[in-house]
Amino acid sequence: MISAVLYRKDGRYTGYRASGHSGYAEAGSDIICAGVSALSITCVNAMESLLGIRTSPDVDEETGMLSFDLPELTEDQKAGAQLLLGALGQGLSDLQETYPGYVKFEIKERRK
Repeated sequence: MISAVLYRKDGRYTGYRASGHSGYAEAGSDIICAGVSALSITCVNAMESLLGIRTSPDVDEETGMLSFDLPELTEDQKAGAQLLLGALGQGLSDLQETYPGYVKFEIKERRK
């Protein structure tokens, strides 16, 4: 199962982590893994190309892990980042609803 988490503090998204493999189909044919990967990588790339935010994600292809925390941002970057992460969350939520046994998505509050 793929586990994806958007982290939030004080009502704002602060980071993201996804890991695991869905097991829906064999590697290279798994539409769920492809969907989560496309959403995640598009979010990271759009942060950099559209907003100038370098997230410096940690990636481990073996475990299917991608994670990042937002760095210090300008006010304009903050608004854009929230929009992109909200869209990522919507896509992951939709995948979880369509394929409930293969994707677990949640939003977690950060304390620190």
